[in-house]
Amino acid sequence: MGRRLQARRTGVENRALVRLTLSYLAVFALVIAGLSVVAYAFVESNYRSIVAPALETPEGRAGLAAAMRPALFAILSCDGVLLLVVGAASYALASAALAPLVRAREREERFTADIAHEMRTPLGAIASVAQAAREGDPAEARQALEVIARRAIESGALVGDLLTLARTSDSDALECEPVDLGDIVRRVCRDAAAAHPARTIDLRAESVIVSGDERRLLQLVRNLVENAYERARSRVAVELSIDGAGAVLCVDDDGPGIPPELEGRLFERFAKGDDSNGSGLGLAICRWVAVAHGGTIRHAGGARFIVRLPL
Repeated sequence: MGRRLQARRTGVENRALVRLTLSYLAVFALVIAGLSVVAYAFVESNYRSIVAPALETPEGRAGLAAAMRPALFAILSCDGVLLLVVGAASYALASAALAPLVRAREREERFTADIAHEMRTPLGAIASVAQAAREGDPAEARQALEVIARRAIESGALVGDLLTLARTSDSDALECEPVDLGDIVRRVCRDAAAAHPARTIDLRAESVIVSGDERRLLQLVRNLVENAYERARSRVAVELSIDGAGAVLCVDDDGPGIPPELEGRLFERFAKGDDSNGSGLGLAICRWVAVAHGGTIRHAGGARFIVRLPL
């Protein structure tokens, strides 16, 4: 079934490529035909001006026609070569024009499949818990309602994250104002330390003022810090400093680091290891927030992530 669908999609792409190539070629062919007519008329006009006195006789007209045949053959030969070159160029141009659309459709298909996969788990859990609780006692019903509510909240958060990633990574999507990034970092680290008392944190965060959306920056810092706490064995390190004209946030931990199979797609949607309990959207959101603020985020090896934001 999957192979048949893939073959059908490939056929659609090929037909679109052929139609676009023929469209480009038709436009170029019309231009070449017009130029050829002008060239033929120009050559004939020159010949006529040279043999004008003889054109009054049948022999003169026959001579002009005989002289124009090689010129017509030369023009048509050039047209044939040009059409071959233009045909190849039209194919290359059509391929280049369709490539972004094909990639966008492939991303859309993957994204849709990922959403269906991620949403199926909480919705299936809600359905099974609700069915199991129909015949239960009031205590079991209350417990089932708590599970359903928790799963519904998780599903709502997942949808919110997906809507965030569906927006353009543009500063117009933000509500920017002067924000103390150091205060955000300290608040997030304080809350995370209280929730994970078994782990220590090495925090160094000076006050750094950036122009940004406080809610989105809080989301970025929280995702990085919570991800570090989730994977750390005993220690998390967070440092915020100023480097030139930018703020630099470094988040690290003493955990096992990033699995090798995730290295190339860390910041993609739903990229997560087998041992992760999250949705796989945290780092994708971090990249969205960083890029929307005109900054960058990168993995610096091990479990270390570095965010740079303009002051």
